[in-house]
Amino acid sequence: MALKTTLEQLMEVQTAITAVLSNQSYTLDGRSVSRAQLKDLYSMQKDLQKQYNNENGTRPRVSSARFGSAFN
Repeated sequence: MALKTTLEQLMEVQTAITAVLSNQSYTLDGRSVSRAQLKDLYSMQKDLQKQYNNENGTRPRVSSARFGSAFN
């Protein structure tokens, strides 16, 4: 069994996030099934995104905004 790449893992986590957003738990054939916690999936996504960026020499785009002060 081959190990999955970071990108493949990231895509799976994003798919899981979408599934959780659709419904957190459901019943199938009389059994109750609960999905992973959204906060845990977001944490995994963040870690995998960092790992993917490091592997590929990319950095996420960061935007900043500067707001004036009422006391200038």
